[in-house]
Amino acid sequence: MTITQAVRSSATDGAAPKRAGRIRTENRRASAAFYWMVWPAVIAFAGFHTLPVLVGIFFSFTNYAGYGAWNFVGLSNYFNLFQDDRVLQAYGFSFLFAIVATILTNAFSLAIALGLNAKIKARNFWRGVYFVPYILAILVIGYVFQFFFSNSLPKILAGIPLFADNILANEQWACTAIVALAVWQACAFAIIIYLSGLQTIPAEMYEAASLDGASAWRQFTSITFPLIGAFFTINVVLSLKGFLQVFDPIVALTNGGPGTSTESVTLLIFRGGFSGGEFAYQTANAVVFFIVITIVSLFQFRVLQRREADF
Repeated sequence: MTITQAVRSSATDGAAPKRAGRIRTENRRASAAFYWMVWPAVIAFAGFHTLPVLVGIFFSFTNYAGYGAWNFVGLSNYFNLFQDDRVLQAYGFSFLFAIVATILTNAFSLAIALGLNAKIKARNFWRGVYFVPYILAILVIGYVFQFFFSNSLPKILAGIPLFADNILANEQWACTAIVALAVWQACAFAIIIYLSGLQTIPAEMYEAASLDGASAWRQFTSITFPLIGAFFTINVVLSLKGFLQVFDPIVALTNGGPGTSTESVTLLIFRGGFSGGEFAYQTANAVVFFIVITIVSLFQFRVLQRREADF
């Protein structure tokens, strides 16, 4: 007999345990004012988000071009997506871009956050400076970057063949300019998240590690990175999801060119759906893309949350 069983038998003295009586609680419903505050937001969300999504899913089973008559075509739009080379190329570009940009954004952001979390001079000033890209309009900054890549950079690095010409007109390397712009702006928000995570780590842990003779790298791998695991997960999931939907940096720099070499899925949906007479077809593409992003995000959460540590 275990200790728990002995305690239970002595407490009940062989009698069947009695169920605790139900205690009536007071009616704690919120007042009507709270419902009046919630309902407008719910109605607006349903009207401007949920209803258009349902209408879009409905038209994805038709041949609607965005105007005129239409007929039901079943699942043919969805089957045709997997046989369309332009769609497959857009998916390949979007995923390659998102993976590279996510890795660079999180690497740069974590390194900068570590520096901004240290006891440096004018720390608050530098924190403000690194947050500036987040509040700037991406299209405005995009055109500044376009001028830099197409005019300034060829003059500054005229001795390097890759940069001597306009890199935005290079079919193979134009995507690097888009990555540079997207990472530059995305780092601002990621730095804030990493900084908030770094400030939750007790300083006593670093002091104890220093007394034990742990090097700076050992402290980072054994204390810092494991304890900001939740913040790393959030940053990676948000970064990959955002970069998969990249649109503004491409429009500002290359508009999908040269040719269709930098055309993302979102840009393809916008072009085909609103000006290409493929409203139903690109709506089906949008539904598939939504499912893909959802699966990728859930997979990331499932994998990364296993590596998080608590303290």
